[in-house]
Amino acid sequence: MFTSSSPVTVLLTDIYQRMFHAFGPQHWWPGDTPFEVCVGAILTQNTSWTNVSRAISSLKQAGVLEPQALYNLPRSVLAELIRPAGYYNIKAGRLHNFLSLLVKRHGGSLDSLFSTGLDQARDELLSVKGIGPETADSMLLYAGGLPSFVVDAYTIRALQRHDIIDDSADYHTVRDLFMESLPEDVELYNEYHALWVKVGKTCCKKSKPCCRECPLEGV
Repeated sequence: MFTSSSPVTVLLTDIYQRMFHAFGPQHWWPGDTPFEVCVGAILTQNTSWTNVSRAISSLKQAGVLEPQALYNLPRSVLAELIRPAGYYNIKAGRLHNFLSLLVKRHGGSLDSLFSTGLDQARDELLSVKGIGPETADSMLLYAGGLPSFVVDAYTIRALQRHDIIDDSADYHTVRDLFMESLPEDVELYNEYHALWVKVGKTCCKKSKPCCRECPLEGV
């Protein structure tokens, strides 16, 4: 899986292996279809996955969890259906913006969007108001099966605490660090991101981190 012997690659390999040994495979991202993954990526902004699951269940029960049906919903109805995810009016707008791209430019087909390739699909997603880099990369990786590394607050926090990056490192700097140091491997990117989430939630917490229990202690 890892072939380069550069110092950064060796370090990132060690980190990955420590986390994988401690936590095992994470089976992430939860979702029955690629479209559900995309909807979840938007709804999970600033809320817990428990709330997102409730909102997605609401969409399923209403029979509208497919691009055209969701796009046709009045904004107020969509907002009410996703209420459990919080910030429901804002997220209804973001979902509609994404659906507008998908329906108008790609006929409602995620396959059409993702077949344009990583760079173009990413540019298209980032052009949508309300979709930032983390959301776009989550869609590309988990729904599209494209090798786009996802960075989140857990990743940045842990890397900063271990002095691997400094406080000025932004999303794109960290994403480039991984993508330039690791092979283009969707399975690897998937598992690595999921493991960062796991270590962030269980050990490298924002306050009161459990450093002695962290598999990265000593890195």
